[in-house]
Amino acid sequence: LNLNSALKQGKSIEVLVLRQLLAAFLNKEKEKRFQQKQNQVELTDQETIEVVSSEAKKRREAIREFEKGNRQDLVEKEKQELKILEEYLPEQLSEQEIEKLVVEAINKTQAKQIQDMGKVMAELMIKVKGKADGELVSKIVKQQLLKNND
Repeated sequence: LNLNSALKQGKSIEVLVLRQLLAAFLNKEKEKRFQQKQNQVELTDQETIEVVSSEAKKRREAIREFEKGNRQDLVEKEKQELKILEEYLPEQLSEQEIEKLVVEAINKTQAKQIQDMGKVMAELMIKVKGKADGELVSKIVKQQLLKNND
């Protein structure tokens, strides 16, 4: 799916999401140009995934907030947008795969208690960036660390 075909087919929600994504890419390029003081820069694959992940995260947060506010109409709109964005992300890890990586990271960092969560998250995010929702990873790390303390 690209912007031109979405425009021709009259898919308004896709057009909206793709335009927002394009704007996010342009902003990231401007930021990178400013930081590197160059006229031309290209986003790396990793930076591109980070932009799409960031946009997806915004939708997930909006869905949670709209659910709290009992605005099902807006929840559905955000879910549609999220579904489109997920097409551009690498395949997401399952909870079981994340749990396995969490256990490995806990063992590697020798984390024993909840205060060690930062070390574990730093180790994990390198492996799961763009492949898993950070909030879900954080939740699983907490569960594992608390389980180890029992």
